[in-house]
Amino acid sequence: MTFLCISFYFKGTRFLEACAAAGNTVYLLTKKSLEHSPWPKASLADIFYLEDDANTPKNYEEMRNGVAWLLRENKIDRIVALDDFDVEKAAYLREEFRIPGMGQTTARYFRDKLAMRIKARDAGIPVPPFSALFNNEDINHYAATVAPPWVVKPRAEASSLGIKKVHSAEDLWKVVNELGEKRNNYLVEQFLPGDVYHVDVISNEGEIAFCQVSKYLNTPFEVAHGGGIFRSQTVPYKGVEDEGLRKLTSEVMKAFGMKFSASHTEFIRSHADGHFYFLETSSRVGGAHLAEMVEYASGINLWAEWAKLETAVAKEEPYQLPTVRKDHAGILISLARYEHPDTSGFQDPEIVWRINKPHHVGFIVQSSSRERVTELLDSYAERVFHEFHASAPPPDKPAD
Repeated sequence: MTFLCISFYFKGTRFLEACAAAGNTVYLLTKKSLEHSPWPKASLADIFYLEDDANTPKNYEEMRNGVAWLLRENKIDRIVALDDFDVEKAAYLREEFRIPGMGQTTARYFRDKLAMRIKARDAGIPVPPFSALFNNEDINHYAATVAPPWVVKPRAEASSLGIKKVHSAEDLWKVVNELGEKRNNYLVEQFLPGDVYHVDVISNEGEIAFCQVSKYLNTPFEVAHGGGIFRSQTVPYKGVEDEGLRKLTSEVMKAFGMKFSASHTEFIRSHADGHFYFLETSSRVGGAHLAEMVEYASGINLWAEWAKLETAVAKEEPYQLPTVRKDHAGILISLARYEHPDTSGFQDPEIVWRINKPHHVGFIVQSSSRERVTELLDSYAERVFHEFHASAPPPDKPAD
């Protein structure tokens, strides 16, 4: 089979390698500024570039013309988006050239935070109270009936990028007015203090084939806006968090029309009432090295399994998930004030991975004991904060 993979961020190398190893012809579409990134070129039949990654009519026209040219001598069986920002591109090209897979309507549920909240609410899945910013009267009604604080979120950004927290109607209108003609690209949502979880899944034939539930020890919002240390760890198996969020994630996937893909879904458990609320989802593997944490806990590499799943679906063959382990793992990542921090003082045998990135310090720890993982993450957070930690202002847009 022939796959066109789209990634305008350097990621997904394990997917590309596994896809080629399964006997497929693999093309990559990325942006020119990533030309010299260490893509696995031995696994790729060719790489195509666009100058810009924006989802603009001009870029869509260039993509369409490029794929039309490629199709003259080659057939494309599947198009796969490896990053959040490429989901719309892949959906557009599938519909334009009638290639099987997620179309533009379904893709909106995995990219547009307003569309996903409306769809979840209509399916009976709990969501924090929210409103679009289209209509002045609706905004005033929301501010009058929903208790602050609120967060104003971009509908199409990933992670905690572009989020602003406000505490009054006056502050809300100030942000809305500052957005000007871009206000329709945002929504407002009640800020619920609570614990945030992520559920990393492989879906096959509309059912969840693999699921790993984990809990952020510092929420992504806190890390992005407070300069904290990013931490996450797996939850106890068969517990309330594990079983409750597996069930809710299955409901989200069914409501949103997910057939087969990797996905990364986030929920919050409110401190006020103890209930789980849906926050957002995406049809991709989770970022921030969470895939590595999941692999050390379960033995499942999400990128490689996603590639095997896509191959099986394209060939109309059954997909078989490998045996899943039930270990525990946790991750810690921090900005560092040194370009190449010396972490040789961290020598616990549970360390199975260290980050290799300038001005960063990070570890993944693995154990059969969740309590041991928690103990290590807590002690490492204190040590990293005093010995290495640095903070930076939250970016307005993702870096290349």
